[in-house]
Amino acid sequence: MVALKKAMDYAPSVGNARPWRVFNVASPEKREQVRQIFEKANSKAQAIYETERANEYRKLKLEGIRVAPLQLAIFTESEPDAGHGLGRQSMTSTLEQSTAMAVQNLCLAARAFGLGTGMVSILDPEAMQKLFCVPPSWRFSFYLCIGLPSFTDDTPLLHKCGWQENIKTRWQNC
Repeated sequence: MVALKKAMDYAPSVGNARPWRVFNVASPEKREQVRQIFEKANSKAQAIYETERANEYRKLKLEGIRVAPLQLAIFTESEPDAGHGLGRQSMTSTLEQSTAMAVQNLCLAARAFGLGTGMVSILDPEAMQKLFCVPPSWRFSFYLCIGLPSFTDDTPLLHKCGWQENIKTRWQNC
C-alpha cells in the first residue's frame, strides 16, 4: 500500500493543489454500506436496459466490493488552499483531472505489482459524500477495488463480455 500512496504523491496536479482526499475503506460495516449504495444505484441503472441488454447487464462483474482486499473512496477537494488557485481559475475541472491523474498513477503502480484495480462507477455521489461525512467542498470522484485480478490479459472485461468493442482513439490534424 505504501507504493500505491507514493504513486499518488508523484502525480501531476494543477498548481500543485493535490486535491485528492483518500479513505482506506477497511471496516466491513463501511464496505457493506457502500455495497448497499451500489445495489440501489445498480437497480436503477439496470432498469434502463431492454430485455436482451438487461440480461447481458446482469451477467457483468460490476463491483468487487465483496472481495477486494483494498478499497479506496476518493474525493476531490474543490476549494483546496494548496496551489493558491494557480492554473484552475479558468478551468475548475482541472482539480478533478488532477485527482484522475493521481488515480491513474495508482493504477499503473498496482499493475506493476501484479494487482488489478477496478473502478465502481455505479454509485450515488451524494450518498457517498454523506456516508463518509465529508465537507461540502469535497466531491466524490472514485471508488476503487484493488486486489489480485481474476484474469491476466489486457483485454478489458467489457470487451471480453461482448458489451462493447474498444473504440480506437482518433487524432485529427489541424
